[in-house]
Amino acid sequence: MNVRRRAAVWLPSLLALLLLLGILSLGTGPVPIPAAVVVDLLLEQETALSMDESSHRQVPSANLDRQAAAVIVRQLRPPRILLAALVGASLALSGAVMQGFFQNPMADPYIIGVSSGAALGATLALTLSISFWIVGLHATSLFAFAGALLVTFIVYTVSVRAGRVPATLLLLTGVAVGSMAAAATSFIMLSGDDTLHAVLYWILGSFSSRRWEHVHMVWPSLLGAAVVLQVYARDLNVLLQGEENAQYLGVDVERLKRIFLVLTAWLTAAAVSVSGIIGFVGLIVPHMMRLLVGPDHRVLFPASLLGGAILMVCADMLARTVTAPAEVPVGIVTALIGCPFFLYLLSRRRELAL
Repeated sequence: MNVRRRAAVWLPSLLALLLLLGILSLGTGPVPIPAAVVVDLLLEQETALSMDESSHRQVPSANLDRQAAAVIVRQLRPPRILLAALVGASLALSGAVMQGFFQNPMADPYIIGVSSGAALGATLALTLSISFWIVGLHATSLFAFAGALLVTFIVYTVSVRAGRVPATLLLLTGVAVGSMAAAATSFIMLSGDDTLHAVLYWILGSFSSRRWEHVHMVWPSLLGAAVVLQVYARDLNVLLQGEENAQYLGVDVERLKRIFLVLTAWLTAAAVSVSGIIGFVGLIVPHMMRLLVGPDHRVLFPASLLGGAILMVCADMLARTVTAPAEVPVGIVTALIGCPFFLYLLSRRRELAL
């Protein structure tokens, strides 16, 4: 199956599945709402429900009237679900870039320490009780974003050798700097007992109490990065044939590396800054999409974007329902899914090595 046929078959299918899961997610939670009611409420033309008898009809399978269901479906759950989809798409797209960039199916955007830097920034804001809003952005998210970009800058600066960035050195530097950031985060948590629970819950990853301003922090980064990555998707395909061949074919390899590194850090930082640390999405999704659509990044990038959104929406639904009315941090859900998958990849690579 050629590239165009794969794109024509899989991308619309993934998009349709994402829309279906979005509708199911609107009705899923501590207060369940049937999918038929969700669709009916979404299709209603009125800007607000009238206060007549029809607005107080009991919703089947839920102890609330139609007006309360409309508030949940139209106001409370949409920003959370959309944010989950955006974060999942950002992390999966970052993973697709990293796996192609390092030519390793076990590469993950967290490998260069971006998540650890974001956690350090958020921990500082929470522990020091720094609370302010700038253009609709809260201090915790801003500090997380700054920490992620700072760690990325340090990793890149240390890894540069004569204007080049060796992939192996970048990986090792990312592990080292990420470990230092994680250690600093642990130290700050121990010294701030009053905020320990809040910091721990943030580090585990969650979409609880997220609003539209958090959505606005992610979608511009995702849209811009997705467009740029699609432009350079063909160059990454060429790079997979070897750096010498890529240079011979006119690809500026070092410039391409810098572009991919910056975009990966930007995407991951934007996601982590609003959701906390959510692991394994960037590992699982690109690998599964590669099995479906093949290795061509012109199709793999959009497929990973949609696949990441699908996985995160599903994980968020599980997080809201497994222990309802309590909520499980979504990072725990993705870890429970991702750890066995990672062990499977390790066993596969060991078999191939033998």
